[in-house]
Amino acid sequence: MADFYSHEVIKKRQRMRELKPELAKAFAEFSQLVFKDAALSSKVKNLIAVAVAHSTQCPWCIDGHTRRAKELGATDEEIAEAIFVAMEMRAGGAYTHSAIAMTSAETAKG
Repeated sequence: MADFYSHEVIKKRQRMRELKPELAKAFAEFSQLVFKDAALSSKVKNLIAVAVAHSTQCPWCIDGHTRRAKELGATDEEIAEAIFVAMEMRAGGAYTHSAIAMTSAETAKG
């Protein structure tokens, strides 16, 4: 079985760029624009990305955005806090969706 989390696998993205170069270029340009300083600083945007990357469970995103956040002056405490926000959101989603299970349990036969 392939190791999907290996950095060697990242090289396979080149195939995507070969197949659809215009879309790959557009995505790269979009990504650069999104992380530029604007209403939110690039540092804050990268801290958001660290949190989201933990929710989406993308190891490359966790690595890259954590490193970029540090380069932009984020502290370890800020990074940890962003991750705890992601943890709460994931746990909160499971908790709130429990209402679906409880409703189903009430109406199920058995």
